[in-house]
Amino acid sequence: MKIRFLLNGETVEQDVAPTATLLDWLRETRGLTGTKEGCNEGDCGACTVMVRQGGVARSMNACILFLPQLDGASVTTVEGVAGDDGTLHPVQQAMVDLHGSQCGFCTPGFIMSMATAHLNGARDFDDQLAGNLCRCTGYAPIIRAAEAAADQPVPDTLRRDPPAPLGDAMMPETADALAALYAAQPDATLVAGATDVGLWVTKGLRDLDPVIFLGRCADLQTVTQTDAGLRIGAMVDMTRLRSLMQGRHPSYAEMIRRYASQQVRNAATLGGNIANGSPIGDNPPALIALGAMLHLRRGDTRRDLPIEDFFVDYGKQDRAPGEFVEAVTIPDQPDHLRCYKLSKRFDQDISAVCGAFCVTVTDGVVTAARIAFGGMAGIPKRAKAVETALIGQPWNIDTIATAQTAFDADFAPLSDMRASASYRLETARAMLARYFDDLAGNAQSVLEVQP
Repeated sequence: MKIRFLLNGETVEQDVAPTATLLDWLRETRGLTGTKEGCNEGDCGACTVMVRQGGVARSMNACILFLPQLDGASVTTVEGVAGDDGTLHPVQQAMVDLHGSQCGFCTPGFIMSMATAHLNGARDFDDQLAGNLCRCTGYAPIIRAAEAAADQPVPDTLRRDPPAPLGDAMMPETADALAALYAAQPDATLVAGATDVGLWVTKGLRDLDPVIFLGRCADLQTVTQTDAGLRIGAMVDMTRLRSLMQGRHPSYAEMIRRYASQQVRNAATLGGNIANGSPIGDNPPALIALGAMLHLRRGDTRRDLPIEDFFVDYGKQDRAPGEFVEAVTIPDQPDHLRCYKLSKRFDQDISAVCGAFCVTVTDGVVTAARIAFGGMAGIPKRAKAVETALIGQPWNIDTIATAQTAFDADFAPLSDMRASASYRLETARAMLARYFDDLAGNAQSVLEVQP
């Protein structure tokens, strides 16, 4: 595939293999070894680069970023973040002044995350840097460096416009073009953000051929308010989804804040997270609890189904060959949703259990309930027996205690390295009690210790 992009101010045109990663190309072809290979799966942040595309600058993991995704983009590595005259970027100078680096292996990734945040005016540094791991300096001087540089001007070199993309037959620009291409090649692998598919290559060493890239389908990135609710295109990334949910369902937005890292959220898409059908994907439980509707397309044929019906069994979804997720609609509703993510690390970790609760109480009686979990079965699944135990009952602690006994009828979870089956069941029951306290106004933040 032939692509064109800007690399540290230089226009590059090159034929590339569809699943060649930016990290390997930078280090092996261009000799830009400042971008480090650590985990090679998007967790450590040592390979972070800045990608500007469509007027938006994002920090991204080069290790799981396929080169065709960069067609028409501007890429800045740590070698190109300083000024043309060699003047250090403000975050580089602050790291020197405040002793933010020791062994230095992780420092280039930190610099690129900090420079991207600096360009965007973002100051939530604990979130911006959660995807960059440091175990020698510690985070305190690094955070101080980010804060010290925050008010310094952005170097003009980081605002260079990227070139026009070359385009390719396997990079459709519309959903219509994608539908025709995928119907003709239903065995193709669809690549949205590559935050999961990238690992199929870097860790699974899989040969993906053919590959269809969805990043240029602008109409899959649209968000529309309809009579049925908020329709969100499948290619909306998790950073944008978090922003969309902050005013509607803030608990969902807070869960997204803990979804992977800033670099992954900048690439991962809502449609990709649903379509891969992971039993521990964090979006489906919340969407099931909200009664979301999934919109699928195959050629010119479209169909809608409740999102919980999409997940059939472990590794199996109700999706025909050549059919893809086009959008999701979340019905407008009062905000009763609470999402609870249980993981061994607070930031950037896979859920052991993810619970989503949406209960309607009218005049002290439960009139509706939608409760869903990830990590409790081979698919994201509703807790229908628990819902039945709640509906029609008074909303009190006795009803909660009775409903907690119904979890055994809904779930028979597995034991694995993240949690035992008994622990998963016990924590799911505890989440229901936590939800009751949440709606009663009792503070439930796990970040606060109360006497």
